[in-house]
Amino acid sequence: MNLKGHAIAVCGAGRSGQAAARLACAQGAHVTLLDSGEPTVAGLPEVDRVFGPEALTWREDIAHLVVSPGIDLKSPLMAPWVEAGTSILGEIELASRYWNKTIIAITGTNGKTTTTELLTHLLNENGCSAVAGGNYGKPFAEIVLDDASCDVAVLELSSFQLETIDQFRPNVSVWMNFAPDHMDRYTSVDDYRDAKLAMYRNQTTEDWAIVNLSNGPGIELVPQTLTFSAFDEGANFAYKDGQIFLRGEFMASMADTSLAGKHNAENLMAAMAVGSIQGLSTAGMRQAASTYRPPRHRCERVAQTDRGQLILNDSKATNVHALESSLCALDGPILLISGGKQKGLDYDGLKPWLAEKVCHLVTLGEIGPNLAQLAEGRCPSTVTDSLEAAVETAFREAPDKAIILFSPGTSSFDMFSGYEQRGDAFTDLVEQHLANT
Repeated sequence: MNLKGHAIAVCGAGRSGQAAARLACAQGAHVTLLDSGEPTVAGLPEVDRVFGPEALTWREDIAHLVVSPGIDLKSPLMAPWVEAGTSILGEIELASRYWNKTIIAITGTNGKTTTTELLTHLLNENGCSAVAGGNYGKPFAEIVLDDASCDVAVLELSSFQLETIDQFRPNVSVWMNFAPDHMDRYTSVDDYRDAKLAMYRNQTTEDWAIVNLSNGPGIELVPQTLTFSAFDEGANFAYKDGQIFLRGEFMASMADTSLAGKHNAENLMAAMAVGSIQGLSTAGMRQAASTYRPPRHRCERVAQTDRGQLILNDSKATNVHALESSLCALDGPILLISGGKQKGLDYDGLKPWLAEKVCHLVTLGEIGPNLAQLAEGRCPSTVTDSLEAAVETAFREAPDKAIILFSPGTSSFDMFSGYEQRGDAFTDLVEQHLANT
């Protein structure tokens, strides 16, 4: 892709937008950076900047528009560009035009970040230089600019990023799972699924697809395929009694890792499947898995009380499927703290879990009252108006030896800036309570 002398605009001046602008400049383009806010941009002296309300109406003759994944292509902001037939690229698509090494793309509703981290760790610990990026870690454009010596780009990709795929072709694609999410952006579940399916658009029979046999993409795939599942023993990578097998051959024991639950077993299976394709030895992957430490806010152990209560911070559970996965992976009784932003998701699938595993439901946030209604006839529930009140209620209502699980099942933007701040607040409140008792 020759950008030399061409005018392009980058819409959105966040980290990925700035990385895209840097990459375009490095390729000789004349770049204008657009943002309706007043972002802080360090460096980039050669880039024109149009910030504030003027960015919403800025129109010039450009060869390409690089759009932030947070901007809906169906929004009024994008309509004039779409109607004009402007070439619209995402930062992932742009960066891929300048990367000629291995690309591993990981998508799914849940488990993407842990699998991305875990796979990158397995590769690096076994002599294959890899860097994580995309929706997690570095923007792909930063990897292209700053990590030219690495062998593999491991990219976590959201549906938003995959909407703007054109020629992007991963050598290995990984489909973790699928469940409804982001219904405030997509018109239907099929619309959301179609965005993710773009990952396969350009794969050939020379490439590989790693797919969840129990919760896969639901289409016939062109690339070679390996399957995994913690719930279907017919998968290539299967799970039984806490151990992972590849076509009957022992691969790893979950007890030898810091990972817990069947959902994390699937994360490890997916990572080992990619590792096997990349030529890593089973022993080497097993050893690397034993030294991996999972990211925070994903069923993270916070404390264990003198009453035998295990307290887990699962703030990363920003949708129903993540919440259900945690409930499925843990043994009861569970005192569940859930709630947050109203995203238009269907929570009816929680009903059997509330009846089977939850001893008490504590809710908060915009959807708190609606979640409490789901618990009627299934388990006791309490509606609270703050995370602090929810934590105090949890300690008051949880029986001995119960799991106190903070797994919101939705986004946090009605109360917090993100799941990290929300998880940190939960951890602080738990520690304060335990210090005062």
